[in-house]
Amino acid sequence: MSVIAQVDPLYLFVFFGLFTPGPNVILLTASGARYGFRRTVPHLMGVVIGVGITSGLTALGIGALLLKWPVLEWGLKLVSAAWMMWMAFGLWTSRPDGGGARDRPFTVIEAALFQWVNPKVWAVALAASSAYASDLPPQLEALRLASAFSGLNLFVCLFWSGMGALLAFLLTTPFAWKVFSRAMALALGMFSFLVLI
Repeated sequence: MSVIAQVDPLYLFVFFGLFTPGPNVILLTASGARYGFRRTVPHLMGVVIGVGITSGLTALGIGALLLKWPVLEWGLKLVSAAWMMWMAFGLWTSRPDGGGARDRPFTVIEAALFQWVNPKVWAVALAASSAYASDLPPQLEALRLASAFSGLNLFVCLFWSGMGALLAFLLTTPFAWKVFSRAMALALGMFSFLVLI
C-alpha cells in the first residue's frame, strides 16, 4: 500500500485547500516581499493560529449557525469584502520607500482576527468538517480539525512568505514594486468581489 493511500484524506484536502491562492497567500507573499521573511513571522503565526481556531469552531457548530441564519452569513460576507478592499487599497498605494498607507506587517492579533472574515478559510473548514468528519466527540473533532489546519497551514505560510521574500530580489526598482503590489491588490480586490457573489 502506498504512503499516499495511508494518509487521511482530510490532510490532503486541507493542504490543497490552503495552499492554493487566496487572501492569506496573497497577503503573506506581499508581506514577505515588502518586509522580508523575519518581519512577516508575526503575520504568519497569526494566520496559523486564526485558521486553527476558525476550523476548530466549525466542528463545534459555528458553521451550522451561519447556515441556519443567513443574515449572519451575509454580515460576515460584507465585513470580509470591506476588510479585503481596505487591505487591497493599502497594497495599491504601497511604495518601496515605505511611504504607503500601511508601513508595517500585520501583527499576530490582526492576522488571527482576519481569519474570522476570510471566506476561503470558512469555505475549506466547513467543507472539511462535513466531508471528512470522524466519529469523535465534538471537542476531539474540533481538536482534530484545528491541529490539521494549523499544522499544515504552518508549512503553507512558510512557503508563501519565503516566496515573497525571494521575490524581493526581483523588485529592485520602483516600477517593479508598483507592478507587483498592484497585481497583488487587484487579486485581493477580486476575492473581495467574489465573496459577495
